[in-house]
Amino acid sequence: MSNENLVHPIERTCGIPSSLKGGFFMFRFGWMRFLDCDTVSPASFFSSLPCLETEHLSLRPLCRRDAQDIFSYASDPEVARYVLWEPHRSLADTRAFIRYVRKLSFRGLPGSWAVVLRETGRVIGTIGFMWYSEADCSAEIGYSLSRRHWNRGYATEALRAVICSVFSSLPLNRLEAQYDLRNPASGRVMEKCGMRREGILRQRIRNKGEFVDVAVCSILRSDLEA
Repeated sequence: MSNENLVHPIERTCGIPSSLKGGFFMFRFGWMRFLDCDTVSPASFFSSLPCLETEHLSLRPLCRRDAQDIFSYASDPEVARYVLWEPHRSLADTRAFIRYVRKLSFRGLPGSWAVVLRETGRVIGTIGFMWYSEADCSAEIGYSLSRRHWNRGYATEALRAVICSVFSSLPLNRLEAQYDLRNPASGRVMEKCGMRREGILRQRIRNKGEFVDVAVCSILRSDLEA
């Protein structure tokens, strides 16, 4: 579900874009052809998430100074509408979230990136792991974005960057995500990034007092290698 430990939504969909297939992606330390590089241990990756650069965004680990930027959108009921967390009521809520994510990183556990708009240097969202299974070589991803930055392609840009990063760095076979069927825009983001819709789970979760249907989507290593 896109509940990214507090700040991010339920999102997913289908397809495999040429922008991912065998393409190049710019990371902080230069160019890498994803799928053609050595993987690292999951604990090593999670304890030091790579900084990723896209045309409009920088993805980096969260830090304490991000609290005000995150609170500005995490306090918005519309941003929290389809996710499992409640709108942040105060900066204390946001600071607690940041502390939690940083603790995950210190322990080498799956966490989240801050999504930074390069033009302004402000955090406009988060994207990260819901869980990671080393035994099954699989993970779930989730994300959320400031409402004022919806419908600009930023969520797609961020998700595409993370897909490239995790498949190039981790011994990952499957990356999945889910989205609330009342939020089809999230599904379209995933479709643009090559995630394929696998089916609908009826009333799978209870969110804000009601049971809701979700769609499950995924992308496999073999999809990228095809």
